[in-house]
Amino acid sequence: MVDNNRPPAVLRNMQTLYNTGRLGGTGYLSILPVDQGVEHSAGASFAANPLYFDPKNIVELAIEAGCNCVASTYGVLASVSRRYAHRIPFLVKLNHNETLSYPTEYDQTLYASVEQAFNMGAVAVGATIYFGSEQSRRQIEEISAAFERAHELGLVTVLWAYLRNSAFKKDGVDYHVSADLTGQANHLAATIGADIVKAKNGGE
Repeated sequence: MVDNNRPPAVLRNMQTLYNTGRLGGTGYLSILPVDQGVEHSAGASFAANPLYFDPKNIVELAIEAGCNCVASTYGVLASVSRRYAHRIPFLVKLNHNETLSYPTEYDQTLYASVEQAFNMGAVAVGATIYFGSEQSRRQIEEISAAFERAHELGLVTVLWAYLRNSAFKKDGVDYHVSADLTGQANHLAATIGADIVKAKNGGE
């Protein structure tokens, strides 16, 4: 990344990510993602392990496991940021789908700002875009602007680049993880400034 246009602060935070935890210095990342509570409900996410209703136990798990980073909602990480943001890198997920609204639209809504993530001491922000969905162009505009602001503040940007369109299923075959579609989603993710891309790829 040394040849790109990222500000030095972004490169420093990227270095922090890659040099933390058991995989530090290997070029690999192990991120504990615990952002499911908004979409799937806290009950569905943590009922089997009620200890993790408490945000500090989520962060402690990431530390004990030697993860490079813990990714979660603004609410989870903000509630323990003063205690833990200096002990393990925080990745704040900015947007989420929620299923309490009816009918469910499978849309991504912003729940936090880049400034809020920066002020809690996070090193990175993340977001999801449902490429191919009816809402995708709005999501692209929102997250492109958010990632631009994140880089201005020195934060690393991570995109969950997912596909969602019923037309991607045809004759009983699901093409959501086909190489051409996921490859284009990854390309779009890089185009709007994602430093790291999380993708759902096919098994072949």
